[in-house]
Amino acid sequence: MSAPDLLYSEVEEDLRTNVRRLLQERSDWPSVLARTESDEPYDLALWRTLAGELGLAALLVPEELGGAGAGAREVAVLAEELGRSVAPVPFLGNLLATAALVECAAVPRVREILPQLTDGTQLGSTAIGLGRSPYAAFPDAVRADGGALTGSVGAVVELAFVDYLVVPATDADGPALYLVDTSVPGVTRRPTTPLDLTRRFGALELDSAVGERIASGADAERVLRRALLTAAGVLASEQVGLAQHCLDSTVEYALTRSQFGRPIGSFQAVKHRLADLFTGVSTGRAAARGAADALAREDAEVELSVAVAQAYCSDLVVLAAEEALQLHGGIGMTWEHPAHLHLARAKSSQLTFGTAERHRQRLAELVDLPTP
Repeated sequence: MSAPDLLYSEVEEDLRTNVRRLLQERSDWPSVLARTESDEPYDLALWRTLAGELGLAALLVPEELGGAGAGAREVAVLAEELGRSVAPVPFLGNLLATAALVECAAVPRVREILPQLTDGTQLGSTAIGLGRSPYAAFPDAVRADGGALTGSVGAVVELAFVDYLVVPATDADGPALYLVDTSVPGVTRRPTTPLDLTRRFGALELDSAVGERIASGADAERVLRRALLTAAGVLASEQVGLAQHCLDSTVEYALTRSQFGRPIGSFQAVKHRLADLFTGVSTGRAAARGAADALAREDAEVELSVAVAQAYCSDLVVLAAEEALQLHGGIGMTWEHPAHLHLARAKSSQLTFGTAERHRQRLAELVDLPTP
């Protein structure tokens, strides 16, 4: 395992600047809060700008397939900025689908729809429960019989908005991945009210829905595992972006909010809590950058890097959101303040792709440490 490159390149910093400017203009927190209470919780126009005009949904797609030919490092920078603004866009589901479909690009149908997913005109996701870890066994909730899929899957991210699903299923040959158009008969989508109103999911029911097999056997297991590892590694960067924003906004508040004639940031107890959080965010960023770099280089020990990042960052982001809420005092407890948006995203992401405990368990397995 070679030493990871944890620094941001000039290209990555330019990407951050452009994305942050766009999100500040079109996804400020009052707009996000208002959207959560509307009939259109996702900003699909913003996603089309990010995907189509800026080309950011194509970062993982090789140039020969019409993509940007970048990698997980650039996607991680995008995720950081989306995390900072808790932008209500279908990023995570599309990432899961794209990461899986790129591995199945030999299939003509996949090559046909990939450009639609990367330019924002169509949306995709993968039919796995949002809490499934990359280390879990291949799911068996869906059965396939001659291309007809039957079964149900809960907590599928962005389900209500997607046009295509990559569906893990078991058929006569064992594990397989099927591509399903959500408009075909036999596909039922039931939305679920989530804790995080900026990231939606739902329950999928399939009743002899027609799909096209795009991978089978060991290839299907490898593709799904790789897609989940990529998404989990990138999620760590989203968590760091949100944790950094919680820290920054709380420091700003502590320097301007006065009590007993002094800014509350001058109190030693507040200083200590913010200093501890600064240390945590710095450590989390190193772990998340390590995972993104390992994914980009296809490092042999990428699973180790992702496990480290998720074991640390998924707890860090909740701590950062809780500290922000508490140190903002009474105003932080109100619906009119964005602290609840940050806490909800932090808590939901903590449970996404496996808990920190599950990642620590996998980490122990990888380095041959005994587990209870």
